[in-house]
Amino acid sequence: MPIIINIDVLLAQKKMSVGEFAAAIDITPANVAVLKNGRAKAVRFSTLEAICRVLECQPGDILVWAPDDEVNA
Repeated sequence: MPIIINIDVLLAQKKMSVGEFAAAIDITPANVAVLKNGRAKAVRFSTLEAICRVLECQPGDILVWAPDDEVNA
């Protein structure tokens, strides 16, 4: 998948657990896992806004596009 999700990196930088993060953005830890693992088919703008607010970042810090050949290398 050419979209890379950097939630793990940002959570580590903030020293925040998945459980704390899930509670802060008001979704279940299971749905955080779906996002982190790149299995989500969509993300609501309200969820993206909450993620950015809690992690104090921009959407481009969370979602990065990379060509398939770079991802598989």
